[in-house]
Amino acid sequence: MTASAWHYGRVTYTFEYERRLRAGFVGCGSHSWRNVYPTFQYAPVDLVAVADLNEARARAYAKQFGVPAHYASHSEMLERERLDAVFVVTNYDERGHPRYPHIAIDAMRAGAHVWIEKPPAATVQEVQEMLTAERETGRFVQVGYKKMFFTAIAKAKEIISRTEEFGEPAQIYVRYPQTLPPPEQRRDAHRMRSFLDHFFHPASIVQRLMGPVKTVSYQWEPQNGGSISTLGFANGAIGVMHLVAGQAGTSPLERLEVIGRGCNVVVENGAKLTYYRRGTRGPGGYGRAASYIGPDEHAPLVWEPEFSLGQLYNKNLFLLGYAPEVSYFSERVLAGERPAYANLDDTLAMMRWYEAYQRPAGEVVEIAEPA
Repeated sequence: MTASAWHYGRVTYTFEYERRLRAGFVGCGSHSWRNVYPTFQYAPVDLVAVADLNEARARAYAKQFGVPAHYASHSEMLERERLDAVFVVTNYDERGHPRYPHIAIDAMRAGAHVWIEKPPAATVQEVQEMLTAERETGRFVQVGYKKMFFTAIAKAKEIISRTEEFGEPAQIYVRYPQTLPPPEQRRDAHRMRSFLDHFFHPASIVQRLMGPVKTVSYQWEPQNGGSISTLGFANGAIGVMHLVAGQAGTSPLERLEVIGRGCNVVVENGAKLTYYRRGTRGPGGYGRAASYIGPDEHAPLVWEPEFSLGQLYNKNLFLLGYAPEVSYFSERVLAGERPAYANLDDTLAMMRWYEAYQRPAGEVVEIAEPA
């Protein structure tokens, strides 16, 4: 099942699945409470154990979500429980690195597939270590790149994949609010924490729609820390990632546009999708057209959620990709198939891109092929 197919299909509730995963969860924080644990209502998951270094919190989560067992460490949970899958939502260690790599490796070695939140790691080396563990154990890791599973992004991917209609995607522009620290701070994991935490949001959109970036060059402004990166892709396509720093907090956060051949698709604020199909604005030609309204078959197609009905599609769990990504991972585990995207190959490509920002502004960086 693809993410886009899941979006358009009828949602199956947990109790309706004939087969479900025995799953454990590492991490009992506010993000997982709001956005991850609730997704199990819509996925083939039986949550049988939770673990957190704060045992009182683990106990409270177990009680709230009806989980039979709780533990004070992920090691104890992995030792005592037979698990098909482990979900991990944790924080950063004393070095300023995400805790995911070693927990994911421990879980794979215990026989479980793993879903981890982003950012998945702090370095290319840490991603390579997880890839090594995948090969050694036959288990896989999926990363919580929720924007790959946004309703609007999934539809945009479907549209630009119709190459006879849309043409090959030739240009991409993605806008997202994020500061890049000054050059002298970019090898300090603590200083780069916010950038690492948020870089994967716009990068994962680019990775999903266009594939891995091959070349990157950026410019940086010191007043707010904003940056503009120019991107090159293997097929000759080009792109821009505009990380906007200093905008008003009341401003919409993001914008995406992909250009094909006489067509373009736009996603505004993560939810409104407009497909500008090939055609003309009005009959008559330049200097003769009396109306801006052209034939219906050329008219733009627009999708936007409504927020009046108690539908699943207007819940943030669905709009923001949380439920779709958890369902996709769970069904890949049940099928015994590695995820086609949001996997560690995608992660390695994006982490190589992330490390390019440690290089001087203006330099064109050739990003190596993932190993």
